[in-house]
Amino acid sequence: MDQAVKTKAEQWLNSSAIDADSQSEIQRLLNQDNETDLVEAFYKDLEFGTGGLRGIMGVGSNRINKYTVGMATQGLSNYLLKTYPDEQIKVAIAYDSRNNSRYFAEVTADVFSANGIQVYFFDGLRPTPELSYAIRQLDCHSGVVLTASHNPKEYNGYKAYWNDGAQLVPPHDKNVIEEVDAIEGLEAVKFDRDDAKVHMIGTDIDEQYLADIKALSLSPEAIKNQHDLKIVFTPIHGTGVTLVPPVLKELEFTNVHVVAEQAEPDGNGDFPTVVYPNPEESEALSIALKQATEMDADLVMGTDPDADRVGIAAKNLNGEFEILNGNQAGSMLVHYLLKKWKEAGKLDGKQFVAKTIVTTELIRKIAEYYDVDCYDTLTGFKYIAALIKDKEGQQTFIGGGEESYGYLIGDFVRDKDAVASCAMIAEMTAYVKDQGMSLYDFLLETYEQFGLYRESLVSLTKKGKSGVEEIRQMMRDLRENPPQTIVGEHVTTVIDYLKGTETDTASGTQRPIEFPESNVLQFFTEKGTKVSARPSGTEPKIKFYFSVNDQLPNRSEFAQKWTALGKKVDAVIEDMKLK
Repeated sequence: MDQAVKTKAEQWLNSSAIDADSQSEIQRLLNQDNETDLVEAFYKDLEFGTGGLRGIMGVGSNRINKYTVGMATQGLSNYLLKTYPDEQIKVAIAYDSRNNSRYFAEVTADVFSANGIQVYFFDGLRPTPELSYAIRQLDCHSGVVLTASHNPKEYNGYKAYWNDGAQLVPPHDKNVIEEVDAIEGLEAVKFDRDDAKVHMIGTDIDEQYLADIKALSLSPEAIKNQHDLKIVFTPIHGTGVTLVPPVLKELEFTNVHVVAEQAEPDGNGDFPTVVYPNPEESEALSIALKQATEMDADLVMGTDPDADRVGIAAKNLNGEFEILNGNQAGSMLVHYLLKKWKEAGKLDGKQFVAKTIVTTELIRKIAEYYDVDCYDTLTGFKYIAALIKDKEGQQTFIGGGEESYGYLIGDFVRDKDAVASCAMIAEMTAYVKDQGMSLYDFLLETYEQFGLYRESLVSLTKKGKSGVEEIRQMMRDLRENPPQTIVGEHVTTVIDYLKGTETDTASGTQRPIEFPESNVLQFFTEKGTKVSARPSGTEPKIKFYFSVNDQLPNRSEFAQKWTALGKKVDAVIEDMKLK
């Protein structure tokens, strides 16, 4: 047995802070012949990644439980107290519908209040973006939402936010981890709640948030004309049910149908009608798609459990519902926003849009057409939020997002926002319908005007301690032996975000890039093919992103060219030896 693992487990077992049930489970793991479960539970401590703290629930330092949540909160409390020594610190807390989220939220409130921090606690389920909004509205120094986003039911997570309403970025994330690491044992965590410091958040913030989303509207006349647009919405047993239907009602859409089987959390956080509560998966939207087909709807929308991401479906050229990927939806949103801003005469060179480095280059093409700056950030919406903060007073953020179904419109929230996105997607659909088009027609119009882009993702899961090393080796191999060609196209540029360099392969010259250090590699070919390799910050995975493109002079060629690009993506994947 790994002695470090055994030592860590015994430290937990013998801690006076550990309850009897947890002690019993640790002893069981120590006694059993198969050491795998013990190693997985204790071989490391959970760390903040691009999405904060996230893991499988259970006993152990590498699991989500009362003690890892408590340690994270104590570390965050210590950091806040050091950062703001002369202020009364305030934090906001929200939670989603999955197993133990309310319990872990209460534990978080216990620890914050025990450290003398004022806590503002949502009185029920709320979407993650509303937590971001509340931090800014209540002038909080920090905030936490308990959620594992779209992960399976075995997972939970802890997203920590700073005073700008954004998730922790360097140096704060690393500093909090250092504070957690400096805690001398679980006994140092203060779990004794001070009830006088815990205040409930009711509907006031909801009302302000919905009013600000409504103020984003760019086509009120189109909504008035198309108020009976047939919309099918599913919250997939999550928090979206609390605010998406109300915001659509605020905009005066009158024909919204919430999928009854998935309208409410089931009470156990088990997501009983889906395998994964992930709107990227067609299975998760299958009930909504069936209902939409039966009623001949115009639009399908589905949000993940914490309602920061949204998946959509629209009728294609054959009249069948097709799920649009995050790059397609994000591109249409940016196209719509910039088109309407230009029509209103609001573009004066002081606006920008943003996307992550693995998101489609189509968004950049659209922004260039409208003479609007388009900035790239690392993967993780906290980096888009950091960019918005950095540009305050210089440029106005219009909108943007990432390929994994996360979008943001306006800057009063500093995280991806499925509530505002659902409102704008519904408005966009009403607008194009008012122009005699379907949403799919608008997608093809976008491709015709700016270029046809097709993206794909290969995600390889490598579980456990051995998987971590396997992922590291894959990245080392790519750095040491980068591809010279991809499907016969010369690789012209290599960007290494860990080394902070961009290399021109023809000349061998390197230039520094202004990005935070991140373990990501990108390869660009002479014909605009893009391949990105990135270990996940929240899951035991390595992800490869692929993008190819062509021109679409006429939509009659769409099917043929789309198929050809799909075959090219397959060839790229095979060329990278991932098949």
